[in-house]
Amino acid sequence: MEGKRLTRSLKDKMIGGVCGGIANYLGWDPTLVRVAYVLLSVFTVFAGVLVYLILWLVMPQEATV
Repeated sequence: MEGKRLTRSLKDKMIGGVCGGIANYLGWDPTLVRVAYVLLSVFTVFAGVLVYLILWLVMPQEATV
């Protein structure tokens, strides 16, 4: 049994592919995840920027097929 894996997206990529990868994993629209990320960043005094950078470094990139 192969489970879903959280990876950075190659197709839905704007900067690092983190929001696109999260959207693919959850089955959501990437734009919705990006808007939620921006709102979260603004309301947490830009702590979301640090989280994004950490996820960019930690999340593996999506495998090319």
